[in-house]
Amino acid sequence: MYGELIPVGGGDDITLLKPEIMIGRRESCDIVLRFPNVSAHHCQLNLVDGYWYIKDLGSSNGIKVNGVRCQEKRLDPGDTLAVAKHQYEIKYSPAELGAVGPPPAEVDVAQQQIFGKSLLERAGLAKVPIKYHDDEKKRFDPTNNSAGQIKDHNKPV
Repeated sequence: MYGELIPVGGGDDITLLKPEIMIGRRESCDIVLRFPNVSAHHCQLNLVDGYWYIKDLGSSNGIKVNGVRCQEKRLDPGDTLAVAKHQYEIKYSPAELGAVGPPPAEVDVAQQQIFGKSLLERAGLAKVPIKYHDDEKKRFDPTNNSAGQIKDHNKPV
């Protein structure tokens, strides 16, 4: 057992039995939530170095951690996770799951998307470099008479 999700407002606890858990409306998911506002493959829980992480899989109604909508986030013990509008409190012990020392620093996905590219790249105005295969030449070869090359009339045939 890797922890559990406790429904806020009552209901049966959901035991986290694997280190990777898919949550969604489809029967193929590890945790099936049969609600119309839950996407077929809504989100995924991953256990990394003793801490649970949640990742939205492009769902329509998203996920929230402690009331804040996010794409990816670390779930600390006692955090509230909302899948669409269905809230759960996560209970687990990082020490029992192999965590050593303080929790890892949060990586802000939105900040990475903003600062990961230049302004010109984000606006679609950056010049895209041309990629060549190793066997292709980058310039015209005036000594080569094949198609697309500059013809040298002084070269013997």
